[in-house]
Amino acid sequence: MNSVTEVSVYLIQALSSLYLLIVLLRFLLQLCKANFYNPISQFIVKATQLLLGPIRRVIPPVNNIDFASLLAALVIQLAAMELTLLVAGGGLIPLTTALVWAVIGIMSMLLNIFFYGLFAAIIVSWILPQSHHPAIALIWQLMEPVMAPFRKILPSMGGIDLSPILMFLLIKVLRIVVSNFASATQLHPGLVPGI
Repeated sequence: MNSVTEVSVYLIQALSSLYLLIVLLRFLLQLCKANFYNPISQFIVKATQLLLGPIRRVIPPVNNIDFASLLAALVIQLAAMELTLLVAGGGLIPLTTALVWAVIGIMSMLLNIFFYGLFAAIIVSWILPQSHHPAIALIWQLMEPVMAPFRKILPSMGGIDLSPILMFLLIKVLRIVVSNFASATQLHPGLVPGI
């Protein structure tokens, strides 16, 4: 691969991953019933409105599940993979294979969101426990519904919350499953970021 192709592939993957992250955060905001008046939530809504507006007219949300965001994430992942292969000199992927690979990429991105979100929440709870910054509030709103079941299993011990350890273990197990599934489907290394 020459340098122009390598730079092009990098830009395609970086920009598509960034927008995919924003779309998946929009999905999680609604799923977790996060505060949509938070400035960061407002940015996410505005950044995704052009893409999700028309899709939501056809596929409305059901309860807290925003199927339009999931469909948009799938389309973004498919487009990024196909464009990456075309730029790199490969052919198009068969649709069924591409769909499986796209779902693997989305699952991997969701696991990364929860892993880094949990990590950030833990660090912030030690350094700035009383902060009211919008980013910190949003992280807690996204992590709290996921951590609540773990707190029932492993309650606080002397003021120390050990439930994130269980969540990290589950995330690691799910990452192994996703990685093995990617290998089983012969997913090309580097085609889907985060795998």
